[in-house]
Amino acid sequence: MENSIKIVNYLLQHGIRPSIQRMAVMGYLMNHQNHPTVDVIYAALSPQIRTLSKTTVYNALNLFYEHGAVATLDIDEKGTHYDANCEIHGHFKCLQCGDIFDLFNLPNLPFDTIEADGFKVSECHICYKGYCPACAKIETESSNHK
Repeated sequence: MENSIKIVNYLLQHGIRPSIQRMAVMGYLMNHQNHPTVDVIYAALSPQIRTLSKTTVYNALNLFYEHGAVATLDIDEKGTHYDANCEIHGHFKCLQCGDIFDLFNLPNLPFDTIEADGFKVSECHICYKGYCPACAKIETESSNHK
């Protein structure tokens, strides 16, 4: 119940009329920080919500993005990933396991110097690719056993 109130309030704060489908999609994003795609969200929610379509998930996510309630991330060929955390932060995609991690301990970017040159920054995406700590450890261990 408390989670539903939190979701409704979040949607209303962003000027979005709550519906069962929209609440389900936003709830999934808030409770799963795995940066899912439309397909992942649809697969997770469709068994519980029989009337849910992939188009409805896509439309809800587009609406959320247009109202600043979610951020998008194009980090791989699987499609757009969605993030309910709209704070400025970076992302790291593991090339082994495919997981996407949030990165918060990044140096401050010099937006003021960019804007001093006449540019107006509306978005900034910082994406790293490589191996997460768990996969890097496995990679190191397997190369040490050769």
